Amino acid sequence: MTTALETRTRVRGLDLAWIDFGGDGTPVLALHGHFGRARQFARLAADLAPEYRLIALDQRGHGHSDRGDGDFGQDASVADAAAFVRTLGLGPSIVYGHSMGGVTAFHLAARHPDLVRALIVEEGGALNRRPEIPHPVLDVRDWPHRTPTLAELRRQIEARGIPDASYFLESAVEHADGWGLLFDYTDMMRSQEVLIGDWWPQWLGSTCPALLVHGLASAILPTSMARDMANRRPNTVLRELPGCGHWVHSDDPAGFTQVVREFLAEAGIP
Repeated sequence: MTTALETRTRVRGLDLAWIDFGGDGTPVLALHGHFGRARQFARLAADLAPEYRLIALDQRGHGHSDRGDGDFGQDASVADAAAFVRTLGLGPSIVYGHSMGGVTAFHLAARHPDLVRALIVEEGGALNRRPEIPHPVLDVRDWPHRTPTLAELRRQIEARGIPDASYFLESAVEHADGWGLLFDYTDMMRSQEVLIGDWWPQWLGSTCPALLVHGLASAILPTSMARDMANRRPNTVLRELPGCGHWVHSDDPAGFTQVVREFLAEAGIP
């Protein structure tokens, strides 16, 4: 049995928080999506153990990591991830990313192929702009900053059109003046806006084995785009999970773990 270890490491002038879920297995670097944090991967880490050791990073402006200088572009995020992998001596590593983290992951594979042994992208699209993606930005500018209870924070977020706030509440903490979220709303708006773009060159820019996981009920990544991504990139496997939305790893944890394990076995990665 392994014990998760939360720590911070100085990388590129930033204090980046991360969790080592422990074990002696093959390292897997996990990168969360917008509004997420490292601890959301606890279930996945347990399901992949003991063969795989999950190391999850709070990306800049998320969780307990520094926000940096306000640069949330892909250049900064990829440079952070590359420096983190090198600092910990993890490369070449299996790199897994969800949503924004998936985009960062395939950028990392394209720019630093020596650091990425295999790529797992969950719901991270090669094209993130209108009209292909009708709503590339979630407007959080009027979300509550403090509420007296965690239940009230959930109620107010869900009152703004979020059916289930559980994902966002992974970043909820109790402050001296009430409950609030760890991330800055202005930072999150900027981070989403700079992710709008055409990322096809970066998706096609690596050759390592890749798994693309898509939830067939996703409102974020169109099925047609997921299939096009798999068809256009050699050495890529697409797995579509029915009944799952954008957060496949949460909607069907067992199914997600199964497709990850199958992919790694077929790629010959123990």
